[in-house]
Amino acid sequence: MLLILGRLVLAAIFLVAAYAKLKPQAAVPWSAASVKTSLSLFAMQVDSYQLLPPQLVSPVAHLLPPFELFLGLWLLSGGFLPYSAVVTTLLIAAFFATQVRTYRAGLEINCGCFGPGERLGPKTLLHDGAFLALALAVTIGAFVVARQRRAGSASIAQVSTPQRAE
Repeated sequence: MLLILGRLVLAAIFLVAAYAKLKPQAAVPWSAASVKTSLSLFAMQVDSYQLLPPQLVSPVAHLLPPFELFLGLWLLSGGFLPYSAVVTTLLIAAFFATQVRTYRAGLEINCGCFGPGERLGPKTLLHDGAFLALALAVTIGAFVVARQRRAGSASIAQVSTPQRAE
């Protein structure tokens, strides 16, 4: 039950984060142009981390929100949970490491995690650290459950297979 709840919380985090980055700014209706504008604004937030070379900022900013959407839907589906949990944990760990590096460097920037306006600070580090802990717990739980299922199905197969006496 806790594994399902953790998976759903992580899915919601990624779905909300993707939506916040993709949604049109102000009162502009949804369109390809408004999404492109939102992604361009997100690119400015990605650039503010001063981590990527200029030629990579736009591709990363345009690929990350759709990937977050995909990952949120994958977690929501529950399919291949050990693998989606590992990808989730690695992505959150990368985000968290980037935030810690940026905060320690003294850069006062918007996080960009859930769209514009969220300042990178102790509060952001605390909630992203909690997200990382949750992702690790879900990953460990997913592998434990998968191992238990394999062990259970192996013991059922051994019981149901008749043995020859030699």
